[in-house]
Amino acid sequence: MLKATGHRYIVTNSEILNGEPIISDTRTPVRAIVEMWRNGTAPEEISIGLPHISLAQVFDALSYYSDHMEQINNYIQLNRIPEELIDPLIK
Repeated sequence: MLKATGHRYIVTNSEILNGEPIISDTRTPVRAIVEMWRNGTAPEEISIGLPHISLAQVFDALSYYSDHMEQINNYIQLNRIPEELIDPLIK
């Protein structure tokens, strides 16, 4: 079931990622945008790297994060790959 969040481009859908906030009309979670941004990727570069997402959607995802940091940080933590599962050659 699709639900509005009060942010123009951010919705939740119980059928996509168990209701995690996503960019509307995509399956891209807000946490993905936030993680890219926190790793130093500029918003303009995020929309280039994810061409199905507009710059306005990127900024709305970051705005949503600003309003819901604890929630999004929890989703980020829940989706972390444990260190012991990361190939040591990749590090």
